[in-house]
Amino acid sequence: MRLPGIVFLVLLGTGMTADAAEKRLMQIEDLFHFKRISEAQSSPNGAYIVYPVTEVSLDGNKSTTSLWWVNIATEKPTPRRLTNPNGKSDRHPRWSPDGTKILFESTRSGSSQLWIIEPFAGGEATQLTTISTGASTGIWSPDGKHIAFVSAVFPENSELPFKESDAANKKRIDDAEANPVKAKVFKKLFFRHWDEYVEDKRQHLFVIPATGGEPKDVTPGDRDAYPTSTTFSIGDDYTFSPDSSHLVFTAVPSRDEAWSTNYDICRVPIKGGTKEWETLTPDNEAADSAPKFSPDGKHVAWRAQKKAGYEADKWEITVATCNATGKLTGKPQSLTDKIDRSADEFLWQNNGQIVFLAEEDGGTPLFGVNIADKTITKNPQLGTRDATQTRDESPQGTTASLSVGKDGKLVYIRSFLNAPAEVFTQVFDPEDFRPRKPLSEKFVNVSNANTKFLDELDLPRPESVTVKGDGDTPMQMWILKPPGFDPKKKWPVAYLVHGGPQGAWNDGWSYRWNPEIWAAQGYVVALPNPRGSTGFGQQYVDQISGDWGGKCYRDLMKGVEYLEALPYVDKDRMGSAGASFGGYMMNWFAVNTDKFKCLITHCGVYNFESMYALTEELWFDEYEHGGPPWASKGNSYKEHSPHRLAANLAKYKTPMLVVHNDLDFRVAVAEGLQLFTTLQRQGVKSRMVNFPDEGHWVLKPKNSQFWHQEVFKWLTEHVPPGGK
Repeated sequence: MRLPGIVFLVLLGTGMTADAAEKRLMQIEDLFHFKRISEAQSSPNGAYIVYPVTEVSLDGNKSTTSLWWVNIATEKPTPRRLTNPNGKSDRHPRWSPDGTKILFESTRSGSSQLWIIEPFAGGEATQLTTISTGASTGIWSPDGKHIAFVSAVFPENSELPFKESDAANKKRIDDAEANPVKAKVFKKLFFRHWDEYVEDKRQHLFVIPATGGEPKDVTPGDRDAYPTSTTFSIGDDYTFSPDSSHLVFTAVPSRDEAWSTNYDICRVPIKGGTKEWETLTPDNEAADSAPKFSPDGKHVAWRAQKKAGYEADKWEITVATCNATGKLTGKPQSLTDKIDRSADEFLWQNNGQIVFLAEEDGGTPLFGVNIADKTITKNPQLGTRDATQTRDESPQGTTASLSVGKDGKLVYIRSFLNAPAEVFTQVFDPEDFRPRKPLSEKFVNVSNANTKFLDELDLPRPESVTVKGDGDTPMQMWILKPPGFDPKKKWPVAYLVHGGPQGAWNDGWSYRWNPEIWAAQGYVVALPNPRGSTGFGQQYVDQISGDWGGKCYRDLMKGVEYLEALPYVDKDRMGSAGASFGGYMMNWFAVNTDKFKCLITHCGVYNFESMYALTEELWFDEYEHGGPPWASKGNSYKEHSPHRLAANLAKYKTPMLVVHNDLDFRVAVAEGLQLFTTLQRQGVKSRMVNFPDEGHWVLKPKNSQFWHQEVFKWLTEHVPPGGK
């Protein structure tokens, strides 16, 4: 097989022979060969797992998702395809309470609708919904008699009988498609979000008999009954009450939704007929989300924040007693206030305890909390974070999509920096909740969707180091050495800065920014977690706010110093790249340092003052900068804005590749255009790549392939790859 030019050069630079390279280097096209797994769901009896598998066709520039299932009660579990959507997508599977049916959403009929399949009875899936505005995120009632789902509708029609309402929605959609005038009219924020125009639609909850029939909009009115921002979402985000009579859900703020984070837990009867939603969390002005009832129906738990307006505040698991209809009967209390970690996904175990995930030191360990005495235990993790210490390389990984059956066996998906997500099971011992006993770490891969393909590729494991950051504050950083690494040679560095800024480089796989494909080009890849990164305590997260170009920047420069001191690093061959906040940091690097031979900035902020009025989630900028620009309590809009120091672009003359997309409504394309114009005017070598059909991320297969080709071409031109 003929290797692409860049990969061939790397082989020459490393001195590798064909015999030494029994496993081959990863290539760009390999990213689209992997089977992409998500949303693993255990059957109620714990014997079966169903999960979606997405397969990408690079040549066809599309993907299709089908449902697979595996019987883990057998001695040798063998995954099998359950559905064939014929080029469309089946996703979000949910077992019926009796374990005989699987509800899922599919685009096989054109729009997203709900379907049901009976896997043990054989035969094809049957369509449940035909709503003109589409149906998604379907769930079963505990008694199995009803199904709820989400649909984005025009609120002015929502109080009409369903047939009239659906017909009015369909007419409005059809008229807009047929009308040669494509003008949009807005009355308030949000009118667009992430990468699509919302206009005046609202996400409502509907309930339909499980046997089929007419759906009922149980949350009519001009308010969203489902999170419009993924920041406040960790899964289904709503549930039936224990007696199946009500829906309890995460409601978007009733007003000021573009600059308020006051998401609430609300309740409505499934029979409908109410215009006012009962708010179960009226005393908390910050966010509440994702209610879940205990197996005995006597408690409800949810995630809650304490700081209003702050999307990156610590999430705590809160619990309260309730009755069978979901009404609270006791005062809410936090179960995780004593642990300095932000709770992510969680579920109730059958013994009435709670298992949850939380980022920690570059991974997502599994935690358990005893609701009786708030005792918290966790999986065994890597060692301490003393400055300059190198920790061992035992598997850590990133975990998601928790599920559990009656046998208590946990099911989840888990990935690593050098391996994509697979479905795992873990034996769970209720005794693990006893004080000081960690949760069992006996996990087994039961999907093995990519095992054979992984065996072909040389994908090194990264090492985790801890660097003295600004003020000697420890900063964790992953270092990934290229395949065929020779410590006697000098290697170039690709210094990648993550987005967020409240995010992290965790030990997990990505199809957008994949460190392994960067390493395969012939670079030592460094993945620093500076101030603002999640998983290192809330104070560490908070220290980025209003200080984007301060301590975080100095942490990153300390990381560069650490790399320069390594005997195998060529300090004269260093390039840096990042997206979103990482893109901002590239723009900040460009006006503050000459350490890098080139920079690659993807959808990054260049001008804080223009950014405020162009983005959609205003709460983010207002918290970061202490208010809107005209009323900010500080000076961070100007102090840390790269555009203010634009004269330094000509001083440092660092070549820059600018990537920015027309459908990015989080960081509008105007930010990239301003930067590119200024670079050109200053005579700095620069190039801009614009995708008119992409948003904040580049997702379409052919576009992604082109993105990687452009990025690596730029990097190779200015930072030659390979060991010397």
